[in-house]
Amino acid sequence: MKILGDILTTLRRGGVVVDIRQGPFQTAVLTHSCGLAATPHEHSDHQDRTPVAGAGNLIGKESLDIAKMAYSSSDFEAAIGMAAVNSLLDVSEERCVELNASDLLAKKGSGKRVALIGHFPFVEKLRQSVGELWVIELNPREGDLTESEGQKLIPRADVVGITGTAFTNHTVEHLLSLCRPEAYVVILGGTAPLSPVLFDYGVDAISGTRVIDPEAVFRGVSQGATFRQLKGIRLLTLQK
Repeated sequence: MKILGDILTTLRRGGVVVDIRQGPFQTAVLTHSCGLAATPHEHSDHQDRTPVAGAGNLIGKESLDIAKMAYSSSDFEAAIGMAAVNSLLDVSEERCVELNASDLLAKKGSGKRVALIGHFPFVEKLRQSVGELWVIELNPREGDLTESEGQKLIPRADVVGITGTAFTNHTVEHLLSLCRPEAYVVILGGTAPLSPVLFDYGVDAISGTRVIDPEAVFRGVSQGATFRQLKGIRLLTLQK
């Protein structure tokens, strides 16, 4: 992925991984700072293959080498890589605002067609705030649309919200290519990298996460916390 390669060139150099936790719902990596990514939990093929080849031996590795795991074909390794990427980003917090992605999508999508890739907890609330909402899911729930249906709908959307896990499953560039040039595009979720590099690829806003209390985050991740249960984080939005 060229977009990932461009982000990697902006990361802090030097240093090693201090700690890694991969819980059932969240993954956290501590390097210069702490970064998060969603753990893939829809399915696991660990009976047939090893999800994380170096499990137990990753602490002390070069931080950038762990970040490059984001390229892995294993979603679990890629989640560790994306958490490392987020831990190494030099985020300009003065350019960010404390704005929830759901509020941003509701504002931009008022009276418009919105495509949301990923089923988020705010779906029903958002549906009441926008003109039309299409929720596109790899594992669709009732009312969601399939990937194949999304291929046809995303190019019709005025506003597009793309889950940050599209980096983990390596679909982000394809999804961005489906968006109309005039569409307002948001990358959102704990995995979303708060990097202005994304603006070069047609993204208008990134709603991501900054860890302000690594100890609280590691405690939550280790005890099976979902993203909504995590303490010690700030929800920030970086806009073009």
